[in-house]
Amino acid sequence: MQNKGLVKFFAILFALVSIYQLSFTFVANKVKDDAKAFAGGHPEKEVKYLDSIGKEDVFNLGFTKFTYNEVKDKQINKGLDLEGGINVILQISVKDVLKGLSNNSKNPIFNKALEDAKVNQKGNQTYLDAFFEAFDAIKGSTRLASPDIFANRNLQGEIDFKMSDDQVKKVLAKKVDESVESAFGVLRSRIDKFGVTQPTIAKLGQTGRILVELPGAKDVDRIKKLLSSKAELEFWETYKADEMMGFLSSANEALKATVKEEKVAEAKPTDSISKLLTDKDKDSAVAKKGNNPLFDKFVSQGGGPVLVVASPKDTAAINGYLKRPEIRSLLPADKRYVKFVWGKPNVKVDEKTKKETETLDLYALKGNRDNVAPMSGGVIVDARDSFDQMGKPSVTMQMNGAGARIWEELTGRAYTQKSFIAIALDDVVYSAPGVSSGPISGGRSEISGNFEVSETKDLANVLRAGKLPAAAEIIQSEVVGPSLGEIAIHAGLISSIVGFLLVCFWMVFYYGRAGWYANAALLLNLLFLFGVMASFGFVLTLPGIAGIVLTLGTAVDANIIIYERAKEELREGKSLADAVKTSYGWKGAMRSIIDANVTHVLTGTILFVFGTGLIQGFALTLLIGIFTSLFTSIFIARIFIDRDIAHNRDLTFTTGLTKNWFTGFHFDFVGIKKWSYLFSSAVVVVSCVSFYFNGLDEGVDFVGGRTFQIKFEKPVESTTVSDELSKAFGTTVEAKVFGEDDQLKITTKYKIKEEGVEVDKEVNEKLYNGLKKYFGPGVTYEKFINTYDGKKVGVLQASKVGAAISADIKTNSFWAVIGAMLVVGLYLVISFRKWQYSLGALAAVVHDVIFVLGIYSLFYKYAPFHMEMDQHFIAAILTVIGYSMNDTVIVFDRIREFLAGDRKGHFKDVVNASINTTLSRTLNTSLTMIMVLLIMFVFGGESIRGFIFAMLVGIVVGTYSSLFIATPVLVDTMSKEAIEDIEKRHGN
Repeated sequence: MQNKGLVKFFAILFALVSIYQLSFTFVANKVKDDAKAFAGGHPEKEVKYLDSIGKEDVFNLGFTKFTYNEVKDKQINKGLDLEGGINVILQISVKDVLKGLSNNSKNPIFNKALEDAKVNQKGNQTYLDAFFEAFDAIKGSTRLASPDIFANRNLQGEIDFKMSDDQVKKVLAKKVDESVESAFGVLRSRIDKFGVTQPTIAKLGQTGRILVELPGAKDVDRIKKLLSSKAELEFWETYKADEMMGFLSSANEALKATVKEEKVAEAKPTDSISKLLTDKDKDSAVAKKGNNPLFDKFVSQGGGPVLVVASPKDTAAINGYLKRPEIRSLLPADKRYVKFVWGKPNVKVDEKTKKETETLDLYALKGNRDNVAPMSGGVIVDARDSFDQMGKPSVTMQMNGAGARIWEELTGRAYTQKSFIAIALDDVVYSAPGVSSGPISGGRSEISGNFEVSETKDLANVLRAGKLPAAAEIIQSEVVGPSLGEIAIHAGLISSIVGFLLVCFWMVFYYGRAGWYANAALLLNLLFLFGVMASFGFVLTLPGIAGIVLTLGTAVDANIIIYERAKEELREGKSLADAVKTSYGWKGAMRSIIDANVTHVLTGTILFVFGTGLIQGFALTLLIGIFTSLFTSIFIARIFIDRDIAHNRDLTFTTGLTKNWFTGFHFDFVGIKKWSYLFSSAVVVVSCVSFYFNGLDEGVDFVGGRTFQIKFEKPVESTTVSDELSKAFGTTVEAKVFGEDDQLKITTKYKIKEEGVEVDKEVNEKLYNGLKKYFGPGVTYEKFINTYDGKKVGVLQASKVGAAISADIKTNSFWAVIGAMLVVGLYLVISFRKWQYSLGALAAVVHDVIFVLGIYSLFYKYAPFHMEMDQHFIAAILTVIGYSMNDTVIVFDRIREFLAGDRKGHFKDVVNASINTTLSRTLNTSLTMIMVLLIMFVFGGESIRGFIFAMLVGIVVGTYSSLFIATPVLVDTMSKEAIEDIEKRHGN
């Protein structure tokens, strides 16, 4: 090998750089362990500790020092599945942006196009493009630049009524991008102040989606509220309770004629409501329980700005009543624009029973024709969390000059009229104070109420960061508890160590001393791989660990190809030096190695481009592993081999036991092609029939839904839990054993098409209420839902995939599989310069994909582990495609070599010889991969077991198809003239 010294230099340099980069991870982990020990299980203390030492030196190399913040930035970051935390994808509502740009246009064509766009939006199509398509279909003579649509005051100077639709579309696209960018900035500002370590926020292309990852975050409901809150702060004048009581009484009377009498058991009007409804001198029918559709929903009468108090479960019904046109028509003319809004939940604890009761206050805001508040939060220049005069948590605000003047006018009117001013955030009233000491000047105000300290901190945070330009809907989320992360890390370590040792043992067992050289290269390969990940700040995930373990199997593939070729050369009588030189040459093993690894790189790249989150982690480690393993396998092992040659050591690439293994085969693979075709056709037919009758177990990634991994205190019956939750939710809820008998994976599609934090919380509460009988009294809602260190029972992991993003995932997955096959097929056409090679490889790959899908379709109902179609499964399919191509390419390279050489025999004989002479490499690599995958299947953890099983089946089937499908198809598609030419050149 030439430039041996240069190779050694770079190998040592890369090793030192990798060790240097990895040292930051070890130091960061030590500091985190110290923080956990100091915090004693209190996450907030842990965060404060780490923040306090952020600028302190924690790593001294003698010639330079690093602070904790610097060390933290250089470590290998762990994904949420290993670290625990919350991951969400937010969809900025482009519909809201367009409505805002149109100044809330009432144009019927425009509004119908907005609704049609939401209904007709296709997978991977942006809402804006869907809106343009919908508008063009129904616009008639209406133009986007109409004065009542976009040629308005908001867009003055950018859009005028003379512009064409195409011109307007360009401006709108720019404005939507600006809104997403603005939302990105607002969210980043909120997150930076939230107090988690190493938060991640990133825009996902031009989709209007924003990815947010908060490692270590634990308060699920609080974080979702913080992220999705639009922070639309408004100040409204309110009506007093006695001003609206006449309307409520009239509404109650009117509803009696249309609302069916409710069950007596459900009506529980309190004394205050009874007094309100009945005359003091006589007992009327109005007082009869169950005969008041509206008032029976109230818990008690309010006072001041509070009209009434109600239970959360009744607010939807009350809202429905008050929005009815016939009920709205009962409003006096001076109150026809009234806006009914609920307040922040009030929680009271009964001193005797310790039972919590939650209620909400109803307010009547003085609305107007345009539904615009007298003053908005845009006037706020600063907001701080503090405490009011009673020592309760509050938020103080400072307004700008214009806001201060309006505030003085509002408070002046409230003082004169003895009325109240409601402070509402996202249509929720946080407080409605009166004014007792005259108009308030200076623009300073305070929001007080029934707050926790964390709530005032979050409220001040969102007010300082500003409002989002449009609603941010959580369309996908995942919550992983830290205890689950610890289990995943343990499973990953076990599978990695066992897999590594098993591969090392096999290489030494089969190749003797040469196997030790391959193992040394493999160990260095792992160091380089982790070093690269640390250097570029890549994130390590559980599928990423699976990718690393899989790399252990593929890393020795190049060594196997080289060693097998060297053995062939030695059998032909060449010296060790000549055999090694030939095997490392382009006409020896290099061409096959390059072709095989290019197919891997292509499929890995497609997997990275089309995958998201954890799947990208898997693809990334595979891609890095391909390049590092090529370097170590080709150059590092060669250094040891050349040293043996220089010292005249005997190196045979075998052991006494394995010397003749997989040699001397003369099997007629082409001759039995009819039987292999028959078998494979039968498998394809059975699979297709199963697809039709059984279908596939599509996970929430593809159909949308919510999943919860729940650990119980003792084993439970999954069918019983499924039935109970289905009744509680009013729709089918699936419960399956996940690993152990005391752990279930619960899936529901309840309200998956509805977005909003309130819906998410409703689902969480229904789940808790439906399962709390299985837990002790100490498991509260917060402990059940939220994550914390040492959590043993309750929700360990939760994920949500909205209907819109599931369609995109499905589309991406389809094109990823099709794209991988076509791209690799195109490469084979270019590399082999005959389409028959590409067709044979594609036929084998299609066969393998259908085979794996068929296995999953036939057995997903009976398997003791989950066999879902999700993103992990697609990753497995793409990996199978890469491996199948890899295996086929090795055989095809040998066929090409033999056909170009002087091998004697019929075309069929040359092809059979090609397969038989590469059989040792094929079976050896397959056995190595199967061993590694079996280790991962056993020790890798329940969450990736189905994913590993798909690869395991795929490797076995891929080995079969490369021998019995790909080559026969190549033979059968060769033209008669080409075969005659080949046989003529080979002496027949």
